Amino acid sequence: MSMTFCPQCRATLTLREIDGRRRLSCPQRDCGYVFWDNPTPVVAAIVDYRGTVVLARNRAWPEDMFGLITGFLERGETPAEGVLREVREELGLSGQEARLVGVYAFLEMNQLIVAYHVPATGEITLSDELAEIRRVAPAELRPWPFGTGPALSDWLAQRA
Repeated sequence: MSMTFCPQCRATLTLREIDGRRRLSCPQRDCGYVFWDNPTPVVAAIVDYRGTVVLARNRAWPEDMFGLITGFLERGETPAEGVLREVREELGLSGQEARLVGVYAFLEMNQLIVAYHVPATGEITLSDELAEIRRVAPAELRPWPFGTGPALSDWLAQRA
């Protein structure tokens, strides 16, 4: 995310060194606003459904791009609650539990991914966000090297 103006006083933000890093900050002495640009927490679900892992394609993605079920953590919920909510919202499935796989830095998107294995039941109903899904047997999964791919790789290694 990039900012140009101070959200507190509307002055033009400038770059200056703060805590050893160049950060956008307000030049007005009486304001003191700093845009920290901290990573955004995202939850990711390795949805285990009837012996397969559900991969989804977001409507905004290219036709050959599929990934895990993901979403932003909302105020007032734990990451485990958030990932179960995302599985329910995006797939219409009931997650039985959320088992932590790991926490991963997705530097390219300035996100911190908290990934879970979520066994799920019910009938799949896609949300408006998703164009399609694929159900893939764990033995056929090929993790990708970025984003949620390392979480999938770790989950597969834990199963071995």
